[in-house]
Amino acid sequence: MSNTFTIGVRRAESGDAEAITKVHDAAWRYAYDGVIPPRELARIIARRGPRWWDRAIRKGTAILVIEVAGAICGYATFGPNRARNLVQKGEIYEIYLLPEYQGIGLGTRLFLSARRELGRFGFDSVVVWALADNDNACQFYRNAGGRKVARASERFGDVQLTKIAFAWGRGG
Repeated sequence: MSNTFTIGVRRAESGDAEAITKVHDAAWRYAYDGVIPPRELARIIARRGPRWWDRAIRKGTAILVIEVAGAICGYATFGPNRARNLVQKGEIYEIYLLPEYQGIGLGTRLFLSARRELGRFGFDSVVVWALADNDNACQFYRNAGGRKVARASERFGDVQLTKIAFAWGRGG
């Protein structure tokens, strides 16, 4: 007898907030521990509790979740590009997986699904920002064919961190 399980990507729905909160918490701690100052990291994670995610889902925020065997193990948020100085039409704001699900192709599946959704909105070009110190994210976007198109900085408490924009499509 074989053990099979399903992997699926879908739009977030009411009732997903708790699971998305858990992914956000674990993924941010994994990605940014030692990068973002501890107090700032704790504050960012605390702000994104189940009520925050539930409100985002109810407001119609574009959120995709990826499930393995019916359990949410990752999410992506996306929409119009927020950086006016970049030509890309769409932006993937966030893409995160539980640490134990990273490195096995699920992030790529979620990323491609988010790009497909952006394409449905007419956003044929996409940008994603990653902290320069987040080696895993930068490697992921390079492997996905992203080209560095901009650098900027973001303040986290007393620390100024560099972020890099990776782009696909027109101008990227």
